[in-house]
Amino acid sequence: MEVNGKPQRSIWVDEETSGHVQVIDQRHLPHEFVVENLKTLQDAAKAIREMHVRGAPLIGVTAAFGMYLASASFEKKDDYDARLLAAAQVLRETRPTAVNLFWAIEQQLKVLSHSTSGPERTAWLRENAIRLADEDAATCRRIGEHGLEMLEKLYAEKQEPLNILTHCNAGWLATVDYGTATAPMYLAHDKGIPLHIWVDETRPRNQGARLTAWELGQHGIPHTVIPDNTGGHLMQHGMVDLCIVGSDRTTRTGDVANKIGTYLKALAAHDNDVPFYVALPGSTFDWSLYDGLKEIPIETRSPDEVRLIQGKYRGELRSVLLTPENSPAINYGFDVTPSRLVTGLITERGICDASERGIAGLYPEFAPIA
Repeated sequence: MEVNGKPQRSIWVDEETSGHVQVIDQRHLPHEFVVENLKTLQDAAKAIREMHVRGAPLIGVTAAFGMYLASASFEKKDDYDARLLAAAQVLRETRPTAVNLFWAIEQQLKVLSHSTSGPERTAWLRENAIRLADEDAATCRRIGEHGLEMLEKLYAEKQEPLNILTHCNAGWLATVDYGTATAPMYLAHDKGIPLHIWVDETRPRNQGARLTAWELGQHGIPHTVIPDNTGGHLMQHGMVDLCIVGSDRTTRTGDVANKIGTYLKALAAHDNDVPFYVALPGSTFDWSLYDGLKEIPIETRSPDEVRLIQGKYRGELRSVLLTPENSPAINYGFDVTPSRLVTGLITERGICDASERGIAGLYPEFAPIA
């Protein structure tokens, strides 16, 4: 995608100067565009844990680069295998819900089967992380192409600008490029289909208001930021044609874990006959899980994310207290939307029903149906 008219990814290797892994530190957006160098395993783990980077696909790719950075720091040690396994555990403990994190780590641990030296393994880990980043961008592009077909049909029927509601940030900032939920929007906009996006603010971290609105604005897509409680009202009055959200973990039966508040949007969409789609790559499926509500781990984050809000005041980023000083708060990061509320899953292989049979039709090698 583009920032100030220039092509930009969310993570990359600075080949020209430092050679470091670099990311956009999303904590500063939309007010400041800050690039952070990741030099060590600890840098990568901190970036994931403290949400310098976020979004399931990007978390996974960042973890892959974290494995490379770890290897580069101890490649001459005799206990290479044990050290790399320990690095993998450090990364696994950063965020519990996004399954892409664990998937990417397993992709990198395949290096342990290589009978090569430390430096050769480090080079392999570097190239594999770059490959995973490139594949993520290509996967998101294919998600966009399948979603574009759906939007083209809807526009042909309506012949008016399409109003799409999205929750949180499942844009290119949450992936390496294109995004998941936003990929169909970008491709449709570039093809000339008129769109307007309703952007949920997404409390408590406001990823919609801060990040989705920023990247849509950079691409010139019309959008309006709305309070989280507004979506149902818009749907009741026919102001939403469809919803598209992302996913941090989806079961083999189609239950979807996404940013807290997604379930409420799905309920409102169901009550108002508004199609509710989830866009995700195959790496976001957890093939081991059947019942999302019972089995998907839900991250609980710091209550200060609820009690405090960040903004720019007189040129400086500041946090201010919203709640009574002694009032407790709880901060669940995600909720689970049951498959019965999901119209369809938009993947890199096509669109399917949110059901075990529908998913297996696209991914038979992972989820065979007897």
